[in-house]
This record gives sequence, structure tokens and C-alpha cells, in this order.
Amino acid sequence: MTRRYQPSHSLHHHAEVPESRLVSQIGAAVRHQRELNELNQRQLAERAGVSQAAVARIERGDRSPSLPVLERLLAAMDVQLTIGVEPLDGHLDAALDALVARPVNERIDELGLARMLDALGGLPYVLTGSTASLLQGAPLPVDAVEVAVRWRDSGLLTAWLERAYGQRWNARWAEWGNLRLEPEEPGEHRWRTRYGELWARMCDELPEPVEVRHGGRSYWVEPLARVEVTDPRAADLLRRHRQRLASAG
Repeated sequence: MTRRYQPSHSLHHHAEVPESRLVSQIGAAVRHQRELNELNQRQLAERAGVSQAAVARIERGDRSPSLPVLERLLAAMDVQLTIGVEPLDGHLDAALDALVARPVNERIDELGLARMLDALGGLPYVLTGSTASLLQGAPLPVDAVEVAVRWRDSGLLTAWLERAYGQRWNARWAEWGNLRLEPEEPGEHRWRTRYGELWARMCDELPEPVEVRHGGRSYWVEPLARVEVTDPRAADLLRRHRQRLASAG
């Protein structure tokens, strides 16, 4: 069974951003994936053909790995590197400020969250990533409904995707479609459906959720403290938001 790197775990390239920030993000992503695979640093090093000291330096953010080394580390955990872009710092800060000013219920409606969750029906899930952060009041950009789904429920998810006319994101060709829908198949766990875009984090067990309510509706979400562990990109944005609040007094 091959698992590929999901978007909520992608390594994002920031143009003209200090190298230390990228190095720390790479380190956090490697460490996060290693822990998901229940490997220690020595075991990962042996699989990838590097030293344990090198893995430790990369995870601490003390060393920027070459692309071949990074690809070997990720391949040893059955995942692959994906590259994305996002606005420069000033534009990102302006976007966060704009989101702070918008009511949560307005953003929930814009996302089409209720429609997606009603459509998911009996599929067991917990909202996670940026979606969970939004529902807990964090002004993070949300591009899709993000859920955690158990591997043993992957058949239910596949059946639902078929009914919802799902198309899987093909990162190689940067387009939707031409990939099998099943989560077990290679590819990002990202689908476009008739109800909107869905990202899934496949896991052995669902995270312990907390209940939040908006507009008279209950949502079961992964707590922010756990989001910061499981989603490096969301964690980076949450830290940035808190730092800016602290700077503002």
C-alpha cells in the first residue's frame, strides 16, 4: 500500500524567504512523516541510506538536505515531494488580516461546508487542518474541506467519491482526473466532487475530536493543538498569526 504526500503536508516554496524558514519547514515535514510511520531516526536513516546524524540535523533544521537526499528520505516512507507556492510575507499578512475581519459563519457558507458534510452522510470522519482551524476561530485560508478518514473506511470513501463524480488531483500533470479514486492508489488524497473539493488525511484511527457549534450546527473537529502537530502548513500559519497578535500588543 503506497501513501503519497498530502496537500495539508506539502513542502511549500516561498520566493525570497530566508532559507532558515524553508529548512525548518522541511525538517518539520520529515519528522512528521517519520512519526506517522512509527519510525525512529536510525530506522529512517537505514531505509534511506544516510546517517542517523544527518536525519537528526535535517529534522532540527540545522541542515538543508539536497533534493536527492530529501527524495530518498521521503521515498523510504512511501511519500513524495510536492512543490507549491504562496504569497510573499507582506501579501500573506494582508490576507490573514482580511480573514480576521470576516465572520466565521460567512466563511463556512462560502466553503460550502454544510453541503459537503451532509453529502458525506455515514462516512466516519473528523474535520482537520485549515477547516478545523477556521471552525475554532483561526483566520487561516481554507481551499477545501479537510477531513481525517480511517484507512479501514477507505472503501466507503471510494464508493462515496464514485457517487459524487469525484476526480482525483494529478500532481504530475497539474490537472484533475486520469488517476484512480481509491486512497490506496498513488497520488495526493485530494479530490474534486460535485459538492466541492475534498482533502483527506488517511490515518489508522481518527483523532479525538472536540465539538464546536456555528449557526446552530455541531462540527466535530481536531483540536488546534493537534492540528499544529499533524499539519505543518496550518501550524506555520497559526504561529504566524499568534506572533503578529503579540507584536500588535
